[in-house]
Amino acid sequence: MMQFFAFISENWMLASAWLAFFFLLIISESARGGKGLTPQEVTIKVNNESAVVLDVRKNEDFRKGHVPNAINIPSAVIKDRLSELEKHKAKPIIVVCQTGTTAGSAGAELRKAGFTEVYRMKGGLMEWQASSMPLVKS
Repeated sequence: MMQFFAFISENWMLASAWLAFFFLLIISESARGGKGLTPQEVTIKVNNESAVVLDVRKNEDFRKGHVPNAINIPSAVIKDRLSELEKHKAKPIIVVCQTGTTAGSAGAELRKAGFTEVYRMKGGLMEWQASSMPLVKS
């Protein structure tokens, strides 16, 4: 342990840079609309914490296949339809898109609206399918 502290004191600039990088990583992750969850973690949250899955893809894509019991509110209209999610405000919300890229911005909108427990699915529905998870067509 003494060697660690000696290294830090001798290389304080390097240690400071790593610390700054670490904090920036944490800040950027939270700005992306919540912590990313794997499909397996999504299933656990839904089963154990009654999490709500919010699919932000277009209606046509949603009908072709979605996570069971997911609510569909396209990302383009999420600001206008936040009232539909008010009854779920106390529950964890997991935002899903096709590839995991647009879920972050939708999650950020939810956080701005006062939703406190917001997550996003890493890799989106593509990762869900790659993990052989069930899809529902409507």
